[in-house]
Amino acid sequence: MKNVGVISRGIKAPIIKQGNDLVEIVVDSLLAASKEGNFELQDRDVVGITESIVARTQGNYATVDQIAKDVREKTGGGTVGLVFPILSRNRFATLLKGISKGVDKLIIQLSYPKDEVGNALFDIDLIDELGINPYSDVFVGDEIYKTFGEIKHPFTGMDYVEIYKTVAPNAEVILANNLGEIIKYTDTVITADIHTRHRSKRILKEKGAKIVLGLDDILTSSVDGSGYNDFCGLLGSNLATDNSVKLFPRDCQSYVSKIHDRLFEETGKNIEVMIYGDGAFKDPVGGIWELADPVVSPAYTDGLEGTPNELKLKFLADNSIGDLSGDDAKNAIKDLIKKKEKNLFAKKESLGTTPRRLTDLLGSLCDLTSGSGDKGTPIILVQNYFTNYAED
Repeated sequence: MKNVGVISRGIKAPIIKQGNDLVEIVVDSLLAASKEGNFELQDRDVVGITESIVARTQGNYATVDQIAKDVREKTGGGTVGLVFPILSRNRFATLLKGISKGVDKLIIQLSYPKDEVGNALFDIDLIDELGINPYSDVFVGDEIYKTFGEIKHPFTGMDYVEIYKTVAPNAEVILANNLGEIIKYTDTVITADIHTRHRSKRILKEKGAKIVLGLDDILTSSVDGSGYNDFCGLLGSNLATDNSVKLFPRDCQSYVSKIHDRLFEETGKNIEVMIYGDGAFKDPVGGIWELADPVVSPAYTDGLEGTPNELKLKFLADNSIGDLSGDDAKNAIKDLIKKKEKNLFAKKESLGTTPRRLTDLLGSLCDLTSGSGDKGTPIILVQNYFTNYAED
């Protein structure tokens, strides 16, 4: 296989339910696929398991009423602000239903023209056409439609202002990018952003908010028998039913360790294992950044720590081998790779090899391979990822 590079395989699995033995399912599915596909498992292969099936086997679910109870206990109910939620029926509508039920009045502050992960309320060029200053201008209630007209998500065709008002009938919606705007309505705030949440919490406190929570502070422990996540609370949750969500899985490290050990027992190979959620990539047409989970990978084996240490092959071909061609050029490149430094950080030979974390790169590959539809491959096998051009 000296002419074959990285291979990413989707591995089909049974329909997985709460209480199933995930470790045995993953191992059995890989061994069956290996036999059927006539390929061997190797040292430094990488097995990715989607977070969804981990959470499902754990039964890590929560209902709207359980969310509402935790919100009321932690905010006191009353008038509560909700800032910067993403625009997503799958990711947020059911959470909004629970948050709304846990308060008397809700003020929803949406960022514009798009949310944190790139879902657009309207085209950014419209702001320029209307002479709007997005850093200071605020739009409340009917002003939103009078100013911007029809508001439709470019991919789904949904009007998220109307959807969120319908889901939360006790809510008022404002468009504002200044976090201080919410303090005019209430000093109790839930910040619903994902990757900027720590900054948002700090700013809200500096601007006078007395109670500041993130989605990562809700359902950090069980409420009336609910699932929970002590690391990220409601962050990373997905729609399960009309009245419940599946939370991001917890205790993930124990799963990757057990799967690693069982695969070693069965194959004698040291196979890396990771759990993955959303890949960290951006849609080039809609501008939507897919990472709505708090992290790409909540758990992985030690061999996946760090970043790649690679030379830029195109740079070498253009600059380091002179007029060599054919086998002479190939052998010269191989020799350069074999002699590369152990740390190429900031070296010109690595220019263009952005040092992203291995788990973010592999998680994105796994997510793109498994997809989010009906492929039925929640387990991904990546082979030859740690090989390079110099290896035969």
